[in-house]
Amino acid sequence: MLASIFVVSGAKILVNPDSKVDTARRVTDRVGPLIERTDPRLPAEPRDLVRVKAGVDVLAGLLLATGHLTRPAAAVLAVNLVPTTLAGHSFWSMPKEERSGHQVHFLKNLGLLGGLLLAVADTQGKPGLKYRTTHAVGRSQREVRRAVRTARREAKIAAMSAAAGRKLPG
Repeated sequence: MLASIFVVSGAKILVNPDSKVDTARRVTDRVGPLIERTDPRLPAEPRDLVRVKAGVDVLAGLLLATGHLTRPAAAVLAVNLVPTTLAGHSFWSMPKEERSGHQVHFLKNLGLLGGLLLAVADTQGKPGLKYRTTHAVGRSQREVRRAVRTARREAKIAAMSAAAGRKLPG
């Protein structure tokens, strides 16, 4: 359900990217020159960047919806949502007549971001990496202590056996 808005809106934008180019210029005018300096082969025009973002939204949304690579897909959608929200719904810089509507969309996107961050953190009932590493360290420490106790006990038994062996005649 969370992915549906990204798939639908991304598909609409792929069909008609020009509808979002003017809004996206707030971000693309800053990002475009950085992309050109980094790698001139990458698309840096606002229309191209809008299409790439829409394609990424559709792909990541489909991955999230189908349960494949859910955590990375949710992370990509979350990262993609931030510039979209700042470019499209910066209600604080809007005229008073438009402010209320953009504030609602801003808060909606904030809620979507929260849901995506929960999806990023969700391990689907499996222990997370932090849990597994701390418990692996704990298990290793217990195994080392057990090995030391066993070695001391066997050394003590060997010493007692040697002492008993020296007392035997012959």
